[in-house]
Amino acid sequence: MNGETMAKALQKTWKRKTPAAQERAQAPPRGPKEKARAQRALSSPAPTTSACQTIPTMNPQKPNTTNPVLLRWVEEMAGLCQPGQIFWCDGTEAEKKILTEEAVARGVLIQLNPQKLPGCYYHRSNPLDVARSEERTFICSETADEAGPTNNWMAPAEMRAKLKALCAGGMRGRTLYVVPYLMGPPGSGLSKVGIELTDSIYVALSMRIVTRMGQAALDHLGGGEDFNRGLHCMLDLDPKSRYIAHFPRDNEVISTASNYGGNVLLGKKCLSLRLGSYLAQKEGWLAEHMLILCAQSPGGEKTYVAGAFPSACGKTNFAMLVPPPHFAGWKITTIGDDIAWMRPGPDGRLYAINPENGYFGVAPGTNQETNPNAMAAISHDTIYTNVALTPDLDVWWEGKTKELPPQLTDWKGQPWTPQSKTPAAHPNSRFAAPMANNPAFAAEANDPNGVPISALIFGCRRTTTMPLVYQAFNWIHGVFIGATLSSETTAAATGAVGQVRRDPMAMLPFCGYNMGYYFRHWLRMGKRLSNPPRIFHVNWFRRDESGKYLWPGFSENMRVLKWIVDRCHFRADAGETALGWMPGPRDFDLGGMKNFDSHNLAKAQEINLAEWHREALPNDELSFKLHAELPKELAYQRELLVARL
Repeated sequence: MNGETMAKALQKTWKRKTPAAQERAQAPPRGPKEKARAQRALSSPAPTTSACQTIPTMNPQKPNTTNPVLLRWVEEMAGLCQPGQIFWCDGTEAEKKILTEEAVARGVLIQLNPQKLPGCYYHRSNPLDVARSEERTFICSETADEAGPTNNWMAPAEMRAKLKALCAGGMRGRTLYVVPYLMGPPGSGLSKVGIELTDSIYVALSMRIVTRMGQAALDHLGGGEDFNRGLHCMLDLDPKSRYIAHFPRDNEVISTASNYGGNVLLGKKCLSLRLGSYLAQKEGWLAEHMLILCAQSPGGEKTYVAGAFPSACGKTNFAMLVPPPHFAGWKITTIGDDIAWMRPGPDGRLYAINPENGYFGVAPGTNQETNPNAMAAISHDTIYTNVALTPDLDVWWEGKTKELPPQLTDWKGQPWTPQSKTPAAHPNSRFAAPMANNPAFAAEANDPNGVPISALIFGCRRTTTMPLVYQAFNWIHGVFIGATLSSETTAAATGAVGQVRRDPMAMLPFCGYNMGYYFRHWLRMGKRLSNPPRIFHVNWFRRDESGKYLWPGFSENMRVLKWIVDRCHFRADAGETALGWMPGPRDFDLGGMKNFDSHNLAKAQEINLAEWHREALPNDELSFKLHAELPKELAYQRELLVARL
């Protein structure tokens, strides 16, 4: 049976109400890859009630593909999960209207004030489901060594048995949305296709924002079988049933008992980073937790920069930076704010694409002063999650305005006033907005060839020790700087907030295989680049003894970026220090700054030897975990640092 015949057969099947045992299309797996997947795939006996009816309330959709591998997999998963109906998403505006109206009718979304926030909606999540669940995230490689000591591991067969039991009948009475999406610009050799099967209309609508969802993905896939298989079952949101399980060898993700974006928007952290990093190591490229921006000088020179920052450490603000008046004529445009896929180009440079199509950003702290471009981007056609609501259905969060509103409805749906003892918005409340909304959106974001990266920046949130900015001596030293990156934890993940932890390359929660192998891959990549990017480290968050920030940050970060750009083009000087190359007062443009001079810069750049001796010692838990896997080049770099100190 060919794909077109199968599609027609399934269409008839899904319109009948006979037992699914009589409905399922019979077609054997084709090709060695599909046979291998079929042997490992989740399966279950045919359900006793129809799993594949069309949707009476939402403009029934037929399969918009004839790909036999895809159709067969969807039918297998429907047989397991037993949804009451199946909806094939096509990504059109008409479909968006249908799904949005349905979500509002169900109470999943609340329409916000159309005069203040046109096209915007609000979602409130379960209080036990508000952040990435790192302790419930697993890399199910064939061996524990492949996953490495930084990942939770479970044998694939054992995990599949658990998930089969959880997902069996898990969508009964619900709608299964088939969400095809493309990570990366159409036509790019780096772009990847994913198919997410979800019973969450919130996920279907959010994926439409943050990915290129719909026909573009199916066109890219064609009749092939190389696509990420993603299954998301909400279940009852019980944290004990929550798993975010990755199967690298099968390019598959299964997520249960969550509806938080980082756990269930499977194209984002799951495919783009965890499985993406595994595929990148296998195929010879890099999948990184990095922003991509373009810095254009008044003379028209464009310099492309990528930067790795742990969550809630200013990455989005930096990606959408608005230069201060002193830098009139400079223009910063945003290619991406969170993820970069990078590969060596024929000219020996590193080229990057942003696989995403939207922003899934942290709301608290975002305002007209910290990030005016983000505020413009989220002013329309945005989905807000777990922020607070004003009486006239506007949104609010801590840090949005200097004055507190007199009354709000908080993120839990409870009345809130300035006298309340709890935050109005959850600290990890989010917005999902199309990247085309950004006034600083860079047209290069849609270039299938990507952009050449001149600088890589590793950023952190540290109140002590780390200077404002310094440059690595060379590629290997830069990999060491990234590998030893540390930052204070934030509300983006469950667990304690404010503790310093190592977060290599800002990839600790996202590296989908052994991190020791990941470091080796970075070192190998450097050998393939005849003109590699320069590597830098920044810290906007250092404080003095009284707790005051030593650097004003936000738009003033343009001064740091300008020095980095000039270093890449051999226009700026720097002094050699124990840490790397650092700008002195004469190398750094402080013009136009109020209440900030070379003395303040010196404090922000100070190297505290006592603190650095402690920093250089491999006495933290992560260093012990990775000791056996650490490449010798990085061990030597630590010894050199100690010697320089």
